[in-house]
Amino acid sequence: MALIELNNVEVHYGDLKALDGITLRIDGGAVGLLGPNGAGKSTLMKTLLGFNRASSGSLRLLGHEMPQGALLVRQELGYMPEREVVSPQVSAVSFLTYVGRLFGMIRVDAMERTHEVLNYVGLGESRYRKMETYSTGMLQRVKLAQALIHDPRLLLLDEPTNGLDPEGRLEMLELIADIGNKRGVTVILSSHLLPDVQHVCDRVIMVQHGRVVEDDTIEALTAARDRHYEVQVHGGQGTFVKAFEQRGGRSVQQRDDFLLLQLPEGATVDLLFQAAQNAHTQIRHLEAAKCSLAEVFMKAIQTPRIPFR
Repeated sequence: MALIELNNVEVHYGDLKALDGITLRIDGGAVGLLGPNGAGKSTLMKTLLGFNRASSGSLRLLGHEMPQGALLVRQELGYMPEREVVSPQVSAVSFLTYVGRLFGMIRVDAMERTHEVLNYVGLGESRYRKMETYSTGMLQRVKLAQALIHDPRLLLLDEPTNGLDPEGRLEMLELIADIGNKRGVTVILSSHLLPDVQHVCDRVIMVQHGRVVEDDTIEALTAARDRHYEVQVHGGQGTFVKAFEQRGGRSVQQRDDFLLLQLPEGATVDLLFQAAQNAHTQIRHLEAAKCSLAEVFMKAIQTPRIPFR
């Protein structure tokens, strides 16, 4: 049984159709949720949390029909929101103990679990200070800790690296990767930062105009382009390109000393070496060209109102 299953889900805000027939199935792993502002990412997250009700279609989460099973789902779902959720006048220990009590833990168990998750996210003795004294990085760690306090099966993360410096961002991503890859928790990461998604996730769901416009593994999305090669030659670049084009090839792009070249239909890489020999130069670098996730993303969101099939 899928952990998350949406079938033709629509969500309306008045006359605005925020989700337009989304169909998804997530069985586990770490999944990135990408899309421009207003694409429907936040609406999708709120729908998974049970805050929005589908106008049509069906949604099943962790074995429960939604929204009827929302309270049961929340017992097994952790959520790290983009906005602050902490209380400035209390310590992280007091805050997380309170959150644990909300999930039904007795005080002793809530306190024990609090220290366990704070150790895991790397918050040291500062846990006893008031949170108004915390840095952005420390507050982000507390937000992650409160999402983990009840040992959830499913974790929803909304911009978890917001405001972090490079070191703090990498540490946060390593924590999320550990949660998803080693601890068996299904992670859905919503972020504007494509490198964050690539660092953590195996699969990406791209949303635009309330529809899924791309859904696949990162490996498949960034696979080698058909007949495209990244090439660097030693001198005589212009002559080499001319010789290559005379043989039916196409120069797609030039970046610094690297060329992106497309072989003609049916040709092999031997054609590149023939062009180099004709141009009296040497090929110093030759590699099958791959699409970047950014290229895939831009192509997906620039195709208006055509759902992924």
